[in-house]
Amino acid sequence: MVKMMMVKKNSAQFIFIFLGMLTAFAPFVTDMYLPSLPSMQIFFDTSVSMVQMGLTFSMLGLSGGQLVFGPLSDKYGRRKPLIFSMVLFVISTLLCIFSPSIECFVGLRFLQGIAASGGIVIARSIATDKFKGKNLVKALAIVGAINGIAPVAAPVLGGVMVNNLGWQGIFVILLFIGLILLGCCAYFHESLSHQRRSSAELSQIFADFYRVLKNRSYLFFALVQAFASAILFAYIASSPFIIQIHYQFSALAFSLFFGVNAVSIGIGAAFAAQMSSAKKAIIYSITILNACSWGLMLVVSVNASIIFFEGLLLILCFGLGMIFTVSTAAAMDAARNKAGTASALLGASGFLSGSLVSPLVGMGNIMLSTGAVLIVSAVLTSIFAWKGSQNLSA
Repeated sequence: MVKMMMVKKNSAQFIFIFLGMLTAFAPFVTDMYLPSLPSMQIFFDTSVSMVQMGLTFSMLGLSGGQLVFGPLSDKYGRRKPLIFSMVLFVISTLLCIFSPSIECFVGLRFLQGIAASGGIVIARSIATDKFKGKNLVKALAIVGAINGIAPVAAPVLGGVMVNNLGWQGIFVILLFIGLILLGCCAYFHESLSHQRRSSAELSQIFADFYRVLKNRSYLFFALVQAFASAILFAYIASSPFIIQIHYQFSALAFSLFFGVNAVSIGIGAAFAAQMSSAKKAIIYSITILNACSWGLMLVVSVNASIIFFEGLLLILCFGLGMIFTVSTAAAMDAARNKAGTASALLGASGFLSGSLVSPLVGMGNIMLSTGAVLIVSAVLTSIFAWKGSQNLSA
């Protein structure tokens, strides 16, 4: 029976598309309802900061849930925890649609984030099960490029739904996506053989977090993910208000800006995979992140045109695509013997930092606070990327 399970394989095309859809959970859960934030403030008759709590709590769920699903997938395989997470996602999304209050909505967003985290963390583990070294970088880059479609579609669909069906229509789309992925899970064949699964008790499995973090190469690149994610989520949390309120564009126009920037992330991921060395890709990406962060601070300080603001965001997103691809591959390669645990910590660090910076950009003058968060995060990303790159080949 075990032998029969081991010889069953999905096609490479299915694996890449499936992994791309799973990793697309993050942008769909966080980005799709961004155009509706101003209208949700009116619907629930609440404050801007309270509406942003829905984003913050979904990212806390995305962060904490990975710390559970990652180790579980090392012990029980990838398929069963993945199916459970998809069922939980469908249920929580359905409940979000009928939220009677903003407080109830925020709580359900936390549950929805936990559910979606299973797809994200297990997708990285599946890629690590099947690929190594340079091939792992290429696989993650392809997944990243596929994933670039999701941020394009998510805010555009969100903008259309808000204009026609209200914010609930956005969660109807998320419900259908969850059902489609649940069907794909049924078709997916296990990628982690019984021989490679952890035989330790659950309490011992969670102790693996400490062992993985003792790996300095892994730790540095996990910190790169955390602070690069802070840049991304500072942009995500602030851009609906900057573009729709400060620059006075519509929700649909905002979603188009957002979509173009998402394409830039995908292009950056693909470009990183084609570079001759990971170290060179790191140097290029951290240069871009620092230059654009300081440039954006200057643009918002002098109240420059949307052309300069969007132009710098476009380049910044390209740099993010590069650093995410290289740091993910380097971290997962450094701790491949505990892929589920390593993937959990990697993803959790990114969403935890995102949940922390999202409220920060709303404090005081949103233009200046966003610029400050971008600069600090870019500097810290550069420091840890440089430290981590010392162990990479030239």
